[in-house]
Amino acid sequence: MDQQQATVATDDETTGLIDVEQAEAAIVEHYPRLVRLAYLILPPGIGRTRRVLAAHALAQRALPRNRGYDTGPDPHPDVELPWQRGTKGPGADTTGYAYVRLRVLRLALRAARQRPWWQRPPALPQVFGLRLFPRSGGADELALEKALSELSAPGRAAYVLLELEQLDEHETRGLLRAAGVADARDALDEAESVPEPAGSRDESLLESAEFDPCSLQARPTDLMRRRQHLRAVLVAVVALVVCGTLLGVPGRGWGPSGAAAPSYARNPASEHALDPDRLTRAAPDAWRTASRADFSSWPARGDRVRDTALLRRALAVWARPGGSVRVSATMGTQSGPPSGPPQLLFAGEVDQATVVLLYDGLRVARYAEAREGGAVALDFARLDAADAGTSTALVLSRTDGNVRYLTAPWVRHAWVRDLLHPAGVPRPLRRTGDGVTDPVRTVPRLRPCRGWPALQFGSRLVADLGELAPARLTYGTPGAGVRDVAGRAARASWARTGCRLAMMRARGVRSVNAWRFAAQALPEAGGHAAWLCTRADTWRGTGSKVLAQFQPWDTRRGKAGAVAAGADNSPPAARASRGCWRGCCGRRGPATGICWPPEAAR
Repeated sequence: MDQQQATVATDDETTGLIDVEQAEAAIVEHYPRLVRLAYLILPPGIGRTRRVLAAHALAQRALPRNRGYDTGPDPHPDVELPWQRGTKGPGADTTGYAYVRLRVLRLALRAARQRPWWQRPPALPQVFGLRLFPRSGGADELALEKALSELSAPGRAAYVLLELEQLDEHETRGLLRAAGVADARDALDEAESVPEPAGSRDESLLESAEFDPCSLQARPTDLMRRRQHLRAVLVAVVALVVCGTLLGVPGRGWGPSGAAAPSYARNPASEHALDPDRLTRAAPDAWRTASRADFSSWPARGDRVRDTALLRRALAVWARPGGSVRVSATMGTQSGPPSGPPQLLFAGEVDQATVVLLYDGLRVARYAEAREGGAVALDFARLDAADAGTSTALVLSRTDGNVRYLTAPWVRHAWVRDLLHPAGVPRPLRRTGDGVTDPVRTVPRLRPCRGWPALQFGSRLVADLGELAPARLTYGTPGAGVRDVAGRAARASWARTGCRLAMMRARGVRSVNAWRFAAQALPEAGGHAAWLCTRADTWRGTGSKVLAQFQPWDTRRGKAGAVAAGADNSPPAARASRGCWRGCCGRRGPATGICWPPEAAR
């Protein structure tokens, strides 16, 4: 084997062959540009100091480690890398630069990928005692930084390749696909949605010092706080030694309670509520003969329902969550311990976590612990006075933008329907024997109006609003004809209303009703329009959200209607159309203009 073959490096993440010396020369020559590329793709939320250090680390990791000749086929034979076979590029050695640029792009996209909280790497690299950050720019740079922070990692990568690398759309799409981006076209659409700041007319703002991680400023960290942290670390070490000694003492210790805080008081009633052998378990067919179909008639399901140690940990954390437990509760939900033994709904393995669902008649508690690492989360939601329509499913896990549900035992068939495409055919949703569904894609927060998946159980339709229980969707006049979203008129109205569900997240919503309370002809032969009232009722009975929408009929199908008025904490809607309008606009007259309804709604 000659010298040239001996210095050829292979890598399963790159295409083709490249000399190690050639890759090293490309990194050294174009190091500031490669670091800037990684810095712009990394998420801004990690902080400027960590972002700078991580960008330098990714650029240096672009040098391949393996040596030897690779005779295998090219994994991307149909992708032509920009600046690899052409003549344009930042330097003469365009092949080496294209190689290391692709590696930096892949590493940056992988580092920016959203991961579950129990799989996130530690906050490294770090520089102790110093803060390193690029020089501050002007208002245009700050506006561009804010716009890029709202994009996904592939969207930022597409914008950087278009603006910094000066690639066209075809070359950018090919490079993103080679880097492993599943939907490069969506990434280009995100990049094109970024407004062009005023300061980018002469040259790209990405070339400014604001985004240069090689020209840095160094400042010390908070000296007093650092001294306090050092003292706190010493105290924590001493406490850890003491705790380790106590754990070695014979007795029960903290082992059975897991992440729960220690209990120093003895209360017989509380101990009964925390005993896993006293948990309430409904019979497998209790829902068939129950006088009321709600969560109390759900049987205990899952492959860990007999795991006493797991159930003891879940009950102990519910009663005394430790400082390492992430606790969350929907609006108006108490997070205190149960007053008696709760009911077990589910205990089993879901994705990369172990999940336990408990119900005490008023709330449902979701306990989740990571299989590896010991991270624990505890979520609460108020679900009192539920019925068969609002107790159809509960959220088991949220991972990488996907949600798994536990469906009610009376649900026979499940589908996924896109609210924004009323004529579309719903796709079947597969479930296990315990009622656990396949992952369902959640609504993207950046562009919610591109699609809104809803779950359909028989004739009932529910939508995920970021809480443990999905909200039921209905259609019709409140108090006179509220029904499930079925039929052409109901689905067409919800297709124009689905995007507005984003305004009702994290409010403890029980159900959302939409109904048309007026219609009118537009002036100057402008067609016809409808007035739609959308009301979200909560589990706690207060804090409802009401919207009045103006929807012209001849606009593009699926486009959201204009919100003419809105109100929070409005009283229950009246039976007549005037009730919804006054819930949104009050008793204002024609002088307010936009809030005065047509003649049919007065």
